[in-house]
Amino acid sequence: MAQSIQNLNKVHIVAVCGTLMGAFAVYLKRKGIEITGSDQNVYPPMSDVLKNGGVETFNGYRAENITSMSKKPDLVIIGNVISANNPEARAAIDGGYKYTSLPEAMQNFLLQDTTNLVVAGTHGKTTTSSMLAHTLVKCKKDPCYFIGGVSQDLPFSFQVSNTSRGNYFVLEGDEYDTAFWDKVPKFNHYLPDHAILTSIEYDHADIYPDLAAVVRAFEGLLSRIRPGGHLIACYDFEEVKNICKNAKVQLITYGATPETGATFTPGKVRVDQDVTRFEILENKKPVTELTIQLPGQHNVMNAIAVWLECRKIGISDAEIIAGLKSFRGVKRRQEVRGEVRGITVIDDFAHHPTAVRETLRALKLKYSGHRMIAVFEPRSATSRRKVFQKDYADAFAEADLTFISSPYDQSRILVQDQFSSDELVGDLLKGGRKAELMVSIESGITQVVHQAQSGDVIAVLSNGGFGGFVSKLLDALKS
Repeated sequence: MAQSIQNLNKVHIVAVCGTLMGAFAVYLKRKGIEITGSDQNVYPPMSDVLKNGGVETFNGYRAENITSMSKKPDLVIIGNVISANNPEARAAIDGGYKYTSLPEAMQNFLLQDTTNLVVAGTHGKTTTSSMLAHTLVKCKKDPCYFIGGVSQDLPFSFQVSNTSRGNYFVLEGDEYDTAFWDKVPKFNHYLPDHAILTSIEYDHADIYPDLAAVVRAFEGLLSRIRPGGHLIACYDFEEVKNICKNAKVQLITYGATPETGATFTPGKVRVDQDVTRFEILENKKPVTELTIQLPGQHNVMNAIAVWLECRKIGISDAEIIAGLKSFRGVKRRQEVRGEVRGITVIDDFAHHPTAVRETLRALKLKYSGHRMIAVFEPRSATSRRKVFQKDYADAFAEADLTFISSPYDQSRILVQDQFSSDELVGDLLKGGRKAELMVSIESGITQVVHQAQSGDVIAVLSNGGFGGFVSKLLDALKS
């Protein structure tokens, strides 16, 4: 049963600097609710979002962040990165405070009365959901949206405009688990009316033992699509094709080529430094042409998914074309952070080998003729493990020079399961590619600056703060 946000006066959020948690915090603040939050990893862009949104934050997790408040919170929202023995979570639970997870709060407070468009998949869900929300805004549909990234176009990652039935709510559907007491995917709480499924590959090795477990999670999403809804699925992935055989709603398929069995595919693709133009074919026959500002085959596929969704819900082709053409992307997705002495520095979230490969291919197309330098931090739960140890050597094939940092904290990973940056550098060198190991942020910046020259494009790839590497690199290049 839907609950009212209006009944809340004060909310405390544990792990407030997560992109979605931070966006929700700012939304609640805009609703006039007193908001506090805590975290131990504060870095841009979310730290800036919270500060600008007026959210008071505490550095580090302590019981007194909750217990010493003069006004008791009506609700404590606990992030999925928080463990059961976290002192702040324990203070809330053992102290009898009302607590919940973010997905559960979304389900209870917001999603009962909207038409929910859930975008899910191993890859592309942040860009695709941002692109969809932006296009709906441009088409004057006044959508709600909840996205795990900071858009270049939308004023917030989280927007609730009107929760009346029929109003669209775009949700980035994350397959990661909800909370330590609720070990199911976040999207299990999102009440989908329609869904986009971009991809299925193995990821999140800390919570999924194998690919079969990941597939089961996405099967659960498909089973939750409300009657009368539809599923838009990318047939470039065999696991997607397999689970779609059991879809109980209308199925609309897209893929890179007709050989995938997909109904909708891209035709001629033309790329220059500023835009990508491509046809959309339906059963090999041209039906329209789109222009987007983002490079790369993966973004062509993202745009096709959005075009299909907008078309299906009744938006005119001309409106969709205009909306997609104006979309500028998401921060930390091929984001140009600066140019110094003719050297372009790009910040990107890529960490899975497929994402690394596609990102570098896209940048290589956009910056044709330029030397591509990749800097990679193994930071995600999967990339710090040896699951894809050998796959990364192929993922960096597009780079002319690659720097691999030592992995982020591996203290909780068994030694035999740990990813080895030394081994990856060795594999790259054996394959005839140029690569260097970075043992620290400071020494790594020195290495990159020493090698960089005018005309280079430096792509810094990490799904975390990377010790402020991008900002420090830009400062070092200026000096």
